[in-house]
Amino acid sequence: MPNTPERISPPTTSSAAPNQLARVVGFWGAVWMGLGSILGTGVFVSLGISAGIVGSSMVLAVALAAFVATANGLSSAQLAANLPVSGGTYAYARAYLHPLAGFAAGWMFLAAKSASAATAAQGFSGYLLYTLGYSPSRITRTALALALVIALTALVATGLKRSNTANILIVSFTMLALGSFVFFGLLSLSAASFQQHLGPTSLFAGLSRPTAMLEATALMFVAYTGYGRIATLGEEVHEPAKVIPRAIVGTLLISMILYLSVSIVAVAVAGADAFGKAAQSAAPLERIARSFRVPQIAYIVSLGAVTAMAGVLLNLLLGLSRVLFAMARDHEAPQTFSHVDERTESPDRAVWGVGILIASLVLLGDIRTTWSFSAFTVLIYYGFTNLCALQLSPQERRFHPIIALFGLLSCFGLAFFVPPKVWIAGLSLLAFGFVLRLFFVKRSAS
Repeated sequence: MPNTPERISPPTTSSAAPNQLARVVGFWGAVWMGLGSILGTGVFVSLGISAGIVGSSMVLAVALAAFVATANGLSSAQLAANLPVSGGTYAYARAYLHPLAGFAAGWMFLAAKSASAATAAQGFSGYLLYTLGYSPSRITRTALALALVIALTALVATGLKRSNTANILIVSFTMLALGSFVFFGLLSLSAASFQQHLGPTSLFAGLSRPTAMLEATALMFVAYTGYGRIATLGEEVHEPAKVIPRAIVGTLLISMILYLSVSIVAVAVAGADAFGKAAQSAAPLERIARSFRVPQIAYIVSLGAVTAMAGVLLNLLLGLSRVLFAMARDHEAPQTFSHVDERTESPDRAVWGVGILIASLVLLGDIRTTWSFSAFTVLIYYGFTNLCALQLSPQERRFHPIIALFGLLSCFGLAFFVPPKVWIAGLSLLAFGFVLRLFFVKRSAS
């Protein structure tokens, strides 16, 4: 029998009660936050990685990953509508499954995404210096990345309204850059090139290698998962039962169109082999844009990658701090992180705690987190999301349970198509998290 949800009473007005956050985000604000989380490393890097794995069939991998992401997005949407609090899947698993399941989801999110945030900061500095024509030392790249982390942490700590405004500006330029890539790429595309690189023979060739195809799909799934940031901010969204489901669906729809458009243009213009090789460089889409009839567009694409990395870091700071805040409020992390600043209505200590953690990872130098590790941890995280959705009562459900079942089987199935050393490392990290949890629980009880 499923556990009865431990309902957390969310704030109902714009003013937050003690240890609760104010509702300040509307529909479009939520959509822009989702896009800011999605349109980053995924579109500028992982598309090329997938092309290197399955060739032109990476377009199919993008589409398959979109189906899996949609199932997960709908599960997240109906859970957020029923339990609109900070923490996302951490809060859902704690309420609908078991506190240990909640901790597992929250820990996997914090561990994986903190490293991803540090990688985004390093990516920002690398892209920016590359665009400006510099070949800096690692110390210079690290210093610039650290400066970005500090600046965005300070911004996020001032409250969600200012963070949302900055995110809208960042995402707007990123979408302009991607739109320019697609438009000028189509102008540079010939019918012969399209037939050669995306004809039926090339497009479906990857289906003869199902293991590689599933691995590419798993990696592309990671590129869609920024929509979950909307759920982690559920306590700060106006009319969450109505706004969150619509915002998640809208975010996924826009990102799917962009991903498919960019992948089709990149493969059709350059070919899957060249796209895969370009992914080993600092700026794969920028390299492909150089071959366009208007090569100057490559500069805009490169700047778009810079803003995309900044947007990813900004939204990860928001999401990570809310998960840490929720865990601290439940005594599963140091309680100091459950503090809410009365003036800014922001979980300021959780924001700075996450910022310090990310900065520490940046100071280590190059953060070599792989997409495979991200894929495993994120797939496990969203596997919990779908499992929670299956626990909803008929009155709470907004979609047929077959959708959550498909998402559950897809997530846990795809998770283990990454290399064994990756999921072994992920499971070891989870075990370490449970050891830390014993320490936090004992300390809060004393």
